[in-house]
Amino acid sequence: MVSATTALHREGVLPAPKMHADEIDIPLAMVERLIAGQFPRWAARPLRRLPSTGTVNALFRLGPDLVVRLCRVPWAAGGEAKEQGWLRQLAGYLPVAIPAPVALGQPTDEYPWTWSILRWLPGTNPVPGSLTAPDKLAADLAAFVIAFRAIDIPESRRAYRGGPLAQLDEQTRAVIAKLDGTIDTDAATAIWDEALDIPAWDGPPTWVHADLLPGNILTADGRLSAVIDFATVGMGDPACDLIVGWTVLPANVRPIFREMVDCDDATWTRARARALSISLGGLHYYRGIEPTLATEAQYTIDQVLADSITS
Repeated sequence: MVSATTALHREGVLPAPKMHADEIDIPLAMVERLIAGQFPRWAARPLRRLPSTGTVNALFRLGPDLVVRLCRVPWAAGGEAKEQGWLRQLAGYLPVAIPAPVALGQPTDEYPWTWSILRWLPGTNPVPGSLTAPDKLAADLAAFVIAFRAIDIPESRRAYRGGPLAQLDEQTRAVIAKLDGTIDTDAATAIWDEALDIPAWDGPPTWVHADLLPGNILTADGRLSAVIDFATVGMGDPACDLIVGWTVLPANVRPIFREMVDCDDATWTRARARALSISLGGLHYYRGIEPTLATEAQYTIDQVLADSITS
């Protein structure tokens, strides 16, 4: 049973519980003052906090067509201007909607970093294990990944998590050890070892979103309608975006996704290990803090472990 307090958090009536020790408070009244002070033309619009499992940003609905996005933690702040620039460049290459920048807010004495106002994108996050049209969503996600690979923008940056798997080795093994008794640590280690034993990606880096988790995907009638949160975007190992095969999709449609993205065995193995590493960290960090994120992480781990048995 959901408690009354939890329900109020989900409805945005109360601030969401903090996920990080260094997270700052972002009360509704402060956001109202930020908007009134910097964008008075929108000051009369209704503003409400949105329930969100996003790990670093607080979201507020501003009228019918805008959303305010403010970072909650210092280690992820300050990139809003660059992200808005990338969003403007990438939009024309992609088959579904992505956030459209409207305005860039500046730091104040109350709020220490830049912040964004974006066009509101309707849709719902997919719930892994409860998709209404998994085969169609698999095809949509494959089309998105293919389109991302084909982006031709000469100026680039390195994607978050875009480097070799070996860079994640120490932290992944440490988290596996911490989850002893919670997951099959021997199976997880075997999957990780297998991926590290194959050659690292040696082709040209490709454009990747690098964070295709359920919270960054929007659907309508079971189909992909939008992808959000482009803070991690850049160039790197194409396996980065194939993680969605385990973070969102069930086993019975995973072959559809793999065939459409034309993935070789080595890239698929790296992608599976990346999905595992991300989800191991998510389960360890968010269990007891954010149930939705912990549940999504557990789903991915279960999918990866089961997939390793059947593949």
